[in-house]
Formats: sequence, structure tokens, C-alpha cells
Amino acid sequence: MPSIVEIRDLKKIYDGGFEALKGVTLDIVEGEILALLGPNGAGKTTLISTTCGISTPTSGTIAVGGHDVIDDYREARRLVGLVPQEINIEPFTKVSDTVGFTRGLFGKPRNDALIEQILRDLSLWDKRDSRIHQLSGGMKRRVLIAKALSHEPRVLFLDEPTAGVDVELRRDMWELVEKLRATGVTIILTTHYIEEAEAIADRIGVINKGSLLLVEDKTALMQRLGKKELRIELRDPVDALPDCLTTFDLQIADAGRALVYTYDTHGERTGITRLLGELQTAGLALNDIQTSQSSLEDIFVDIVRDKP
Repeated sequence: MPSIVEIRDLKKIYDGGFEALKGVTLDIVEGEILALLGPNGAGKTTLISTTCGISTPTSGTIAVGGHDVIDDYREARRLVGLVPQEINIEPFTKVSDTVGFTRGLFGKPRNDALIEQILRDLSLWDKRDSRIHQLSGGMKRRVLIAKALSHEPRVLFLDEPTAGVDVELRRDMWELVEKLRATGVTIILTTHYIEEAEAIADRIGVINKGSLLLVEDKTALMQRLGKKELRIELRDPVDALPDCLTTFDLQIADAGRALVYTYDTHGERTGITRLLGELQTAGLALNDIQTSQSSLEDIFVDIVRDKP
């Protein structure tokens, strides 16, 4: 698939010398869902703002659908929808009016059927005549999403779209994301709910202190950096590892009632068969055995910690 967003050596330096982006290069493939992860202040929002034309880059280039965001900003901006973190909507307008008005700002003709479908998809149709100030915070967040979709963008940026909202909106949001992806819309999201990124993203990008540390297929990333653990529940607790077990990557847990073995699933051998044999040799009786694998959150924390 071709790239719909192309970012090359992007830098953003604010007054005072703070370097928010440090030469970011990124290709975003048409129709994919890319989750951009990073701690607070990592540069996620700055990257989105410069790509959407809200903030001017210090250097580097950005193209959306082949249109440079500086030299051909009108065409680039028409292709982009943005759901920002902050809720900033004119409080006394009606829901349907503010969504329809946003569509008009992009030069799109009136399309009542489309606006109705968007509002229905976001469970806003029964609120269409309500004024913004009458809505809950979660409903206002839905309106932001509706506004971002009103001009039928081909690239949708979601900057912490489910932060502080209820479970129902989160569920509706991800159902809508899947529908949009099915129509070919490219989606870039930032989120603090890493389990959401793990559930829906095709690729994962990790950014920290203005630098893009990696961008990789989610499944490949979890296979490459994920760890597996074997938890062995013992019938009788131990104070120390028998000599025959010291060569294994074992940790004593639960006051000696369990042993935790970390292993690489991609190695030629996991060592589990030999470990179980040595446990029997050491006279340790087992109550239970469980396996678990690193989550995307575990991997993210390790990446950020290892690259200060």
C-alpha cells in the first residue's frame, strides 16, 4: 500500500530553544491504524499539530496525499480530520449546526444525510437539537469526533480521544474506527490506554523526548520484544534455589511458594523440559504451572526506560 502521510526529518524548536521534535521521519500507509505511544511531553501532540497544519515546523517536510502541508496547505488540510485533546466548542450552538458548519469550512456542500449518519454512529442523533453547553463531557467528546468526520477526511488523527470518557463512548469509538478503516480511512491515534492500541492498531510507534524510537508491526514487535514467563507453584515453599537450578533464569516469588522462569519463545530451545526434569531431581513437588506473555504496555515501558 502507498504512503498517505510522508514525514521527513521533521524538527520543531520553540522559542527558548526547547526541541519538541528531533528529526522525525515517518511513513504512514494508507488504510492502516497507527498507534503513537509515548509519555507526557514526548512530542505526540506536536507531531500531530505540525502534520495537521496547526503548528509550523522549524525544518523538514510533511506531505499528506502528496500535498505539502506548507506549500499546498489547503489541499493537505482537506484530507485530514483531527480530534484534539481539548474540548473547545462554541457552547450555545446546536449539535447538528456545529457539525454541519465544520463541513462547510472545508468547502464541502451540504449533506444532511451524511451528518445524520455520523451523529447516529456516535449516538448523538437524539441530541442533535441540544446546545453544546447542555451536554456532558462525554457527549462533547462525541461532538468533537463528529466534527472531525464531517468533511469525510482520508486521514483521521485521534489525540487521546477516549481520555476521561465513559466505557460506552470508548466502545462506540473503536467500533467507529473499525468502520472507517474498512472504507480505507487512515487512522493515527495517541492513547494512554495501551491495551486499546494493542487491540486495534496495525503498527506501533514509540516516541520519547522528541525522537521516534521505533515504528513496527504490532505483532512482530510483540514477538520480537515480548517475553514469556512460566510460573511454577510449589507444594512446599523454598528459601533458596537448589544448586541444580542456579543456571536457569529463575526468580523466587510469593515467599518461596512459587518460581518464575523467563524464557525466549524464539530460541532454539526454551529450556522448559530440562527445567522440569531438574525440579524433579531436586525433589520439588509442583502444584500448578501457568504461562504468561508480556503485554504491549510491558514492552513500551521497557523501550522508554532503556532509551533515556
